[in-house]
Amino acid sequence: MFFFKIKYHVPFLYLFLLILFSNCQLNESTNTHGILFLENRSNKLTIKQSNKNDAINIIGQPHSKSIENENEWIYIERIFVKGEYHKLGQNVLKSSNVLLLEFDKYGILKNKSFFNKNDLNKIEFSKNETDNDLTKKSVIEGIFSSLRTKMYRKK
Repeated sequence: MFFFKIKYHVPFLYLFLLILFSNCQLNESTNTHGILFLENRSNKLTIKQSNKNDAINIIGQPHSKSIENENEWIYIERIFVKGEYHKLGQNVLKSSNVLLLEFDKYGILKNKSFFNKNDLNKIEFSKNETDNDLTKKSVIEGIFSSLRTKMYRKK
């Protein structure tokens, strides 16, 4: 009697396992931002031979240009993956690459700098802070804003 019950439940067990494992992925899910395979594309550019048009054809338009110099182009690549069980599925930074291209006044590639995640961690920033006088309120503005809040509070 017990043998017959197991015999008929085996197909349901296989069906359950098939549905369970069909949702498993072998490839890790990634969330990318920027230019994919930035290092491989940057290797195609050669110093003193490539120009701005070659950079646009190989890599694409730059994400940003330097504020002080229009001939410095910046490309960014960031890849996030889902964390392991101890990260509870949060996004973890897998790679963060930055490519800095410097062109001369004729548009020929003068210098090429590639920074990965480890290089970016070594950059030191200034500890100085600047005061923002634009967001500070004057005495009269403070009085009027407090009166306004008192007026609307009574409604």
